[in-house]
Amino acid sequence: MALTVLSVAYPFAPVGPDAVGGAEQIVAAIDAGLVRRGHRSIVVAQQGSQVCGRLVAVPAVRGPLGDEAREAGRSRTQDALAAVLAQEPVDVVHLHGIDFHRYLPGGDVPVLATLHLPPGWYAPEALRPARPATFLHCVSRTQHEACPPGLRLLQPIENGVPDALFETRLRKRDFALFLGRICPEKGVHLAIEAAAAARLPLLIGGRVFAYPDHLRYFEDAVRPRLGPTCRFLGPLGFTRKRRLLSAARCLLLPSLAAETSSLVAREALACGTPVVAFDRGALRETVEDGRTGYLVRDEAELAAAIAKCRAISAETCRKAARRFSMDRMIEAYLAMYRQIAGAGAEAPAGRTM
Repeated sequence: MALTVLSVAYPFAPVGPDAVGGAEQIVAAIDAGLVRRGHRSIVVAQQGSQVCGRLVAVPAVRGPLGDEAREAGRSRTQDALAAVLAQEPVDVVHLHGIDFHRYLPGGDVPVLATLHLPPGWYAPEALRPARPATFLHCVSRTQHEACPPGLRLLQPIENGVPDALFETRLRKRDFALFLGRICPEKGVHLAIEAAAAARLPLLIGGRVFAYPDHLRYFEDAVRPRLGPTCRFLGPLGFTRKRRLLSAARCLLLPSLAAETSSLVAREALACGTPVVAFDRGALRETVEDGRTGYLVRDEAELAAAIAKCRAISAETCRKAARRFSMDRMIEAYLAMYRQIAGAGAEAPAGRTM
């Protein structure tokens, strides 16, 4: 039976294969997977998003993303979601934003919320929704086990990577790569310092979103460190990203937050590139220390591990990444949609923390 799935993205970042954020890439992948399999996909997302199904575009908030601007974005998303549900039947609403509890729909339509971020970043009312027929799940075992006790969680679904990444095979060049949001918790300044200590050029791909603390961080901690051997490339499209991932000596991931999955680490391995990262969160579910990269404790170890990446086989990385199957992820979401579409207010088989 064909399903109609209404996905609702975080209001402040565009969705698509070229998106910077992992959650936005996953929304695009689910949308494409649903359409390929003959299901109906509707996506509520920021204007400028790229989807395969039907896009219900929410106007982008202009200027700095302070409290007032964020409230306006949530209100627009809530209105768009309500309008779709008033016009046509939907089997499942799938929410992806950290603020999803601010625009939960009315009525009795089943809702699935994917927790893409560390559990401690969500409001308590988000993790314990009072609304019936609202189900939560995580994207890794580590994240699932880190959730507060007493939560009703469905089983985790791991993030998959596009098959096209495995086909990108370029000659390795002597540079390190950082990809992601430019913000304090991603530790971009530490990647810069580690690459300099290892005497390896660093390329930085990503986006500075208009949050005041992100803008200050870029101006104070990143821009002054840029130069001939450390370049900021800005946001990268999928094609350019995969070429850089394939050619890089290693990907640096000095995250100061507990990573829930790190999609970019999985993408790097699929491109045959080892990952050097702080041992935080769920990275042990992706990086095999000494085999597909190095998990380190501090800045000194981060710099020392860069040189050791030369000994890691690109083919070993690709083989290890095969377990992050995009098809497996899509099929797991389809199975979960079917479960909750017929579950009413009762949670399907999962686990209570």
